[in-house]
Amino acid sequence: EGIAVGRTFASINNYNVDGNKEMMAIGVMNMAGSCASCYVTTGSFSRSAVNYSAGCRTAVSNIVMASAVLVTLLFLMPLFHYTPNVILSAIIITAVAGLIDVRGAAKLWKVDKLDFCACVAAFLGVLLVSVQVGLSIAVGISLFKILLQVTRPNTVVMGLVPGTQSYRSMAQYREAVRVPPFLVVGVESAIYFANSTYLVERIMRYLREEEERAAKANLCGVRCIVLDMSAVTAIDTSGLDALAEMKRVLDKRGIDLVLANPVGSVTERMYNSVVGETFGSDRIFFSVAEAVAAAPYKAQP
Repeated sequence: EGIAVGRTFASINNYNVDGNKEMMAIGVMNMAGSCASCYVTTGSFSRSAVNYSAGCRTAVSNIVMASAVLVTLLFLMPLFHYTPNVILSAIIITAVAGLIDVRGAAKLWKVDKLDFCACVAAFLGVLLVSVQVGLSIAVGISLFKILLQVTRPNTVVMGLVPGTQSYRSMAQYREAVRVPPFLVVGVESAIYFANSTYLVERIMRYLREEEERAAKANLCGVRCIVLDMSAVTAIDTSGLDALAEMKRVLDKRGIDLVLANPVGSVTERMYNSVVGETFGSDRIFFSVAEAVAAAPYKAQP
């Protein structure tokens, strides 16, 4: 909670917060406080908001505030005994209301719906229950988003941009065209055990859809699948085995599978595994254009 509060005010005032130093500071405070039977030390969002609204900018304000609280507890408590809680709530609400960024939430909705859901869940959780519950819900939604991205990697069918040797996503570049009998598929995520099966199924689905489209247009079917791996930053043994198994299945159907532009660490793992033996150096290319040009059959317009 303390680090989340610190980063909130850091974003408002355009300065950086070192999470490691914050954790060390909180740990040292709790160790020192445990020697005097103090409560667990953390960062309070409401008190930080009141402190910020009062114009405090440095850590000296904490010393002044602690001294004022100590004097109040020792000598002035009878004066505040009958203070209504609504007055204290009004002070906190007035300080926190200025920290609500409606425009920022609207931008989240346009950019990423899951981020917007995490923002709203955190806001409502803090408002209706507690800071811990709100942050826990937001962290849970963020973890779900990460798991969704890992288990469902983004894949795209790529086409040739006319007048160039560049292959781009056909969904993003409307002018990109297919190059039968090739099927160019781009993988935009690392390949792990969690998504390797889904990735193979997705590529085989693209293959079925492309063959159906070619049959309707009286064109030749797919004879080569080019897998653009320029965005694949990592791959594990399950991913390597999945590629090798997919190649064996495609070989039985008379379809070649070649890899284009794998990064250095991925290439090294390939050559140290069964994939290096299965593919060989003649099926791994520097670019998609090179893979298409090196094929024994020519692309059709």
